[in-house]
Amino acid sequence: MVRNARMLSDTEYVRVALALAAEAAGEGDVPIGAVLVVGERTFYARNEKERRPDPTAHAEILAIRQAAATLGRWRLSGAALFVTKEPCAMCAGAIVAARIARVVYGCRDPKGGAAGSVIDVFASEAVNHRPAVTSGVLEEETAAQLRAFFQSRRAGAEAKDRPGTAS
Repeated sequence: MVRNARMLSDTEYVRVALALAAEAAGEGDVPIGAVLVVGERTFYARNEKERRPDPTAHAEILAIRQAAATLGRWRLSGAALFVTKEPCAMCAGAIVAARIARVVYGCRDPKGGAAGSVIDVFASEAVNHRPAVTSGVLEEETAAQLRAFFQSRRAGAEAKDRPGTAS
């Protein structure tokens, strides 16, 4: 989905990403949402790995693809990406390749985060572009959304494994 941008605060953009993440969860995908603002245009995406099925269908990647296709260019200089969870290495690589100027995210990813939690792609001297990064925006809400999703999934899996439960 693409709309003309109305400048919002970091918190407001991450709230929009949280709503997109909730939509992803409703469709069985890990709840991660992304909002990419490029000039006057805004692009919205959510995780769709399960729905597509496509291991690269992360919210960040889908927003970048949508912007590049709509704008007819791969270089998204000056853009700001707002996402509910710290980008993984694949998404961080795409952010660098697209020359996105700024990344704002909610919660850290202690298992696969590539903006400082596990590795820091953006700070590496090996990359040719380093976006500014703001972390911890609505950190509690974004982390709670992910925890609730995985707790629900685990509870469903445990119920299926109980004796006498139909599968």
